[in-house]
Amino acid sequence: MDLKKQAFLRDVGKELLEENVAVFAGAGMSAGAGFVNWAELLRPIADELGLDVDKENDLVALAQFHCNDNANNRSQLNQRLIEEFSREASETENHKILCRLPIRTYWTTNYDKIIENALDNSGKIADVKYTKEHLSTTKPKRDAVVYKMHGDVDHASQAVLTKDDYERYHVKMDQYLANLKGDLISKTFIFIGFSFTDPNLDYILSRIRVAYEGNQRRHYCFIRGVKQEDAEELADFEYRRRKQDYFVKDLERFNVKTILVDDFSEITELLRRLEQNYKSKTIFISGAAHEYGEMGEHDALKFVYQLSRKLVSQGIRVVSGFGLGVGSSVISGVLEQTFTSPKAKVEDQLILRPFPQSTEGGLPLSALWSKYREDMINHAGIALFLFGNKSDGPLRHTSCPLD
Repeated sequence: MDLKKQAFLRDVGKELLEENVAVFAGAGMSAGAGFVNWAELLRPIADELGLDVDKENDLVALAQFHCNDNANNRSQLNQRLIEEFSREASETENHKILCRLPIRTYWTTNYDKIIENALDNSGKIADVKYTKEHLSTTKPKRDAVVYKMHGDVDHASQAVLTKDDYERYHVKMDQYLANLKGDLISKTFIFIGFSFTDPNLDYILSRIRVAYEGNQRRHYCFIRGVKQEDAEELADFEYRRRKQDYFVKDLERFNVKTILVDDFSEITELLRRLEQNYKSKTIFISGAAHEYGEMGEHDALKFVYQLSRKLVSQGIRVVSGFGLGVGSSVISGVLEQTFTSPKAKVEDQLILRPFPQSTEGGLPLSALWSKYREDMINHAGIALFLFGNKSDGPLRHTSCPLD
């Protein structure tokens, strides 16, 4: 793993613990779920104009040409947006990982609903905002805010598509841009699937650079390294690679660190490693003890107490189900270590989830326990199983390591 990837895991992992990470998702992230990119979105529009979309670099201007040619009527553009981004799509593995992490802020230039759907599928409540008026309301019990900079497919007529839209954006959406500026100043962003050609983002990054020159917050982006195409001349390939090198260096002005990947699967693997590292900061301690064997009850409970205290002293959060003969020592170790710091919070160090011992509902107790265990384990990246025996009767003992 190269140094930039190591820095990404270290820096973003640290910010995740403080919930200071934001995601900026571009069209490339939705493309992984099967949605079209801008070129494919506008291909029929270009054909109608007698232009070749593959030869056009300024696709925003292409959309404007269409409006100009139709007396400023953009109904065809709106229809294309609805056709391509209204359909159902399954989120990618990248969406799933990011939504499982403690990330509370998402910005996107995409019109589809895949981010909010991925959050919903991960059990989180998304507060979606795509108009200036949305900023003044707050969805109850929200877990994350999704800012859709260019609008939403359900309101295609208001989506940002043409040069006119971009030129009016800083006037119509001034407070929206102010929110983005605030997040870029205070949070560490992960840019994924984004090409950095959006003039609105460039506008904000430039002003932050001028205001905080030498003190901008560090951000990270993923870009696929250029590859030599079939039948491509070496000189042409070298030119494209040199141009990308200059582009990467230019992003350094905004303190955006670029991670070049050969294949998009590398992004997924890096995000998966990030999640593993984050979860490894939480340990699930499971166990029950009806008897302690040769170790003896006193030494066994002292060991559990010292283990729990040591884990918390190393910045580890503990999840426990309050197992028989073990749970009290776990709690004592966590609490005593937590209380050594006057500003420490118990809820940051301990997740205590006692198991129900009876149920009057339709779900059997064993099935209820299984669901409960799964939910507890989802919080942790490491599990410790201690002792693991209980009494089912006067003389019978069974191994039950997850009780």
